[in-house]
Amino acid sequence: MTTEHPRADVSSGRTVYAERLLPGPLGWSFVLGFAVFVLVALVPVDLVVALVVASATLVVGIVVVAATSPVVAVRDGRLHAGRARIPVSLLGPGRTLDRDEARAALGPGSDARLFACYRSWLPGAVLLPVEDPQDPTPAWLVSSRSARRLLAAIDAARGSTQAAHSEQIG
Repeated sequence: MTTEHPRADVSSGRTVYAERLLPGPLGWSFVLGFAVFVLVALVPVDLVVALVVASATLVVGIVVVAATSPVVAVRDGRLHAGRARIPVSLLGPGRTLDRDEARAALGPGSDARLFACYRSWLPGAVLLPVEDPQDPTPAWLVSSRSARRLLAAIDAARGSTQAAHSEQIG
């Protein structure tokens, strides 16, 4: 389950790419299972109360899961991953990773300073080196269902902000 909103317009400062990292089927089954647990627990008390409370539990569970799922977006010349953000001009050339490569990037021997917005149920990720010498974070690893599209949006935003940045300096 994902909500993507890619757009082609990078010069206006609008969102170029956005994706909510919602859980997969297993995560949603936990929400449903908890609501069923509440239903079964309350049936001996009263069937109507059990149905109302279980329904409310399901709705609250869906809202909480959706509200707490991080959003990955490229907008206003920045990469947003949950609450973290970084200007795309500070990111080096990235590469897409499949699920196994992303897990390996976070495994033994990896740099503990790596920023990760990682969700194991997603099929891929993007690894982007940080090229700011003052930033102790060596790279960002960001999960995505559409890693290639995310990387393309970052590259497009980098191209549009790089030109603007060069004009301000020159």
